[in-house]
Amino acid sequence: MIDVILGLQWGDEGKGKIADYLTPNYDVVARFQGGPNAGHSLEFEGKKFVLNTIPSGIFGKTTINLIGNGVVIDPVRLQEEIGRIVGECPDYKERLLISQKAHLILPTHRILDAASESAKGDQKIGSTLRGIGPTYRDKIGRSGLRVGDILESDFTAKYQAIVTEHLKLIQFLGYTDFDLSSEEAKFYASLEFLKTHQLINSEYFINDCLQQGKKILAEGAQGSMLDVEFGSYPFVTSSNTLTGGVCTGLGVAPKHIGKVYGIFKAYCTRVGSGPFPTELDDETGEYIRQKGHEFGATTGRKRRTGWLDLVALKYTIMLNGVDELIMMKGDVLNGMETLNVATHYKIGDQETQQVPSNLCNASIEPTYLSFPGWSEKLTHVNGFDAMDNTFKSYVDYIENYLGKKISVISLGPQRDATVTR
Repeated sequence: MIDVILGLQWGDEGKGKIADYLTPNYDVVARFQGGPNAGHSLEFEGKKFVLNTIPSGIFGKTTINLIGNGVVIDPVRLQEEIGRIVGECPDYKERLLISQKAHLILPTHRILDAASESAKGDQKIGSTLRGIGPTYRDKIGRSGLRVGDILESDFTAKYQAIVTEHLKLIQFLGYTDFDLSSEEAKFYASLEFLKTHQLINSEYFINDCLQQGKKILAEGAQGSMLDVEFGSYPFVTSSNTLTGGVCTGLGVAPKHIGKVYGIFKAYCTRVGSGPFPTELDDETGEYIRQKGHEFGATTGRKRRTGWLDLVALKYTIMLNGVDELIMMKGDVLNGMETLNVATHYKIGDQETQQVPSNLCNASIEPTYLSFPGWSEKLTHVNGFDAMDNTFKSYVDYIENYLGKKISVISLGPQRDATVTR
């Protein structure tokens, strides 16, 4: 079976740490969507790593890591990322597999991303400018290039044809702040580096693993509220971030999906534009941002912060078929006198526990339930039963509201700062 680990909010929930924490239980860790706009942070033995495209199981000594067909790959950034981990994983080439059907992010995809955002002015989506959206657009438009194409004799001709079309659009948008020649030189060099890796028919590999009874963990990127179908459209990412994306992003049948782990923070964050019903644009929000180090692992951008939104959380649990919950960053709220959770949305005269179909146009006033805070001494050291009773009450209420067990609680970025219940 394939177990799934994914974020239930707007991304940045801490998926990388938990995937790394769970890795010893699995033979294979596979990324099934997204691209280098994701930043999965891992800390252990006094070292910190940020992974963008490589699965978070790469630091497991025997774990195979697969970049699946649903991922979009920037070969330049992938080479840089590998350079950051090779000292810790000198054998990574034996354990890193890359799907030949994964699409390539071209230099002009990143330029198009910047040109499009610039043209939108105040209506910016909040793109990370990594070229993700334009690459997925070409994929859906059936004009993209895939990893396997770099092995073909006509790759350069295909590349030039796509770039010609991209440059027409960039010119139409009036964008001139780029140096394509410099970017192309790095791109072609990174393609030669990419050719030295194991480029495979990943759908056969993953199904062979299933037949052999191997344990597989599918790792998602971004968050469920950024799903292109069910998220806060149009302020979403360009891929399917939900459990259903595992099937198309790896090439497996739905019957092979096993346990689904859903990760959420004890509060909420969001990067970029778009609706955020529980946002705290005040001193409390800034306090959470600073204490939680809420700045993008990949971009360094400030994350917007807010109270825990149980309405949105229950929605994404439903969409993903979550079996067990994992709560992150409860320690960030240590020492706060009072904290709130949103239990309902008030839209006009109606109070509801449903996320509206058009979240962007709805005027939402969250209904909050207040909780007393807990002490600054909350740690993982003596287990859940020894924790502050006010914290345990907070956890109990969330479980009862959502109807799901919180099986893991993380109280710090390190591997060992984790409590399994």
